[in-house]
Amino acid sequence: MPAPPVRRHILQGLLTALLWCGLAVLVGLPPARAALAQGVELATLKTSRGDGGLNLEFVARVALPKSVEDALRSGVPIYFVAEAQLLRGRWYWRDERVSRVNRSWRVAYQPLTGAWRVGLGGLNQSYATLADALTAASSSSGWRLADLNQIDNDKAYSVEFSYRLDTAQLPGPMQLGLGGQGDWAVGIERMLKVMPGP
Repeated sequence: MPAPPVRRHILQGLLTALLWCGLAVLVGLPPARAALAQGVELATLKTSRGDGGLNLEFVARVALPKSVEDALRSGVPIYFVAEAQLLRGRWYWRDERVSRVNRSWRVAYQPLTGAWRVGLGGLNQSYATLADALTAASSSSGWRLADLNQIDNDKAYSVEFSYRLDTAQLPGPMQLGLGGQGDWAVGIERMLKVMPGP
């Protein structure tokens, strides 16, 4: 007995999708490469002890989707936010938060001068290219997570880290217009174990 037309279309669609997936595997298109075309990749994420504190260093590579870059070139500033939480492991309950820190970078284009501006806190710096501006807005070193006196060397610690394009800081009308546009969902999250200290 032949399959009903609706079921036949569903089966044909599934078969086509499987064939395309198989072709991608044969051609050797790794998923990470596709994600790097637009999004965030972490090149470095590590902690170190120094100057009486536990410090975080990260370097991210950012590739903006065309819609985000177009908005930037039209004069709309965008914001990137990095957040890190230091967590102390507990076997009997959820991990305890020891500290929480965040940083925000503002990236804007100035059409009159053709320069890209990156702001962090009260400091602003100009760059000749968007690539240079994104490099400046996607890395940090010596970022204090906690004082060493907050850390017990007999306990296990981890860092919950995230870096993302913050759409909540866009102008109100743009936030309404974004709706379900996945292009603006640029970010990455990672967990990092903290190595015991001396």
